[in-house]
Amino acid sequence: MSDLRAFLAERAIDGRVAWTDQVAAMDAFGLSCAEAERAILDAALLPARYQRNQAMLTTGQQRQLFDSVVAVAGLGGLGGYIIEELARLGVGSLVAIDPDVFVEHNLNRQLLSAPSSLGISKVDQAVARVAGINPAVTVRGVRATLTEYNARDVLTGATVVADALDSAAARLDLAAACRVLDLPFVHGAIGGWYGNVTTVWPGDSTLDRLYPDGTGGRGIESDLGNPSFTPAIVGSLQVAEICKVLLGIGEPLRQRILSVDLFHMEVHQIRLE
Repeated sequence: MSDLRAFLAERAIDGRVAWTDQVAAMDAFGLSCAEAERAILDAALLPARYQRNQAMLTTGQQRQLFDSVVAVAGLGGLGGYIIEELARLGVGSLVAIDPDVFVEHNLNRQLLSAPSSLGISKVDQAVARVAGINPAVTVRGVRATLTEYNARDVLTGATVVADALDSAAARLDLAAACRVLDLPFVHGAIGGWYGNVTTVWPGDSTLDRLYPDGTGGRGIESDLGNPSFTPAIVGSLQVAEICKVLLGIGEPLRQRILSVDLFHMEVHQIRLE
């Protein structure tokens, strides 16, 4: 370990270790990419890929992100952007959950989709995508619908959950599972020009108030459609919330709903207290 630290310290410039030197450490010491990244962060150094995070995150906070586990329920419009941004942010472990394959109507908005991915599992595509953009991130793929019966196995070990599902019933099931497992989750929903985001702690009744009769979600998308830009914006807002929850910083949207109207370019907060 001391040899590895000396190797990294010798090559670090301004406290940052370049990708080529991270690869050299992997080769010289027989490390996986994740092990090399952990060693860099343990040495209070920073992988250079995160250099632009430094103005807002300390190296210690980057280490916290690397130690975190985020489960992403749903890998469609919202989930694709969430997975991508969490991997680029440096969250070390992701759980990617979705039962579906890509179909043609996904192509207008789902970041993980392409003509070549039609018929391919969304989970498999998410795993491949993350491996290509940040191989230090570990992804556990779960090709299944999240239910009350498998939630404990699927979500245990997660630090926070991203709700990128597409029906009220599925969202309420997720909320119930997170309540039992004592997990916070960040909810996002979209339809046409509109979206909303909120962060829910165990015991909060936010989603029960949003979907009191268990309706909404998929029907709203069918009525209003979904362009390429709405999931990108709402998914990004969810990632910002997840970052705050993981690091215990800022003011998460607890007991507040952030409502986004992109047609009129208006943003509103609805307080639930």
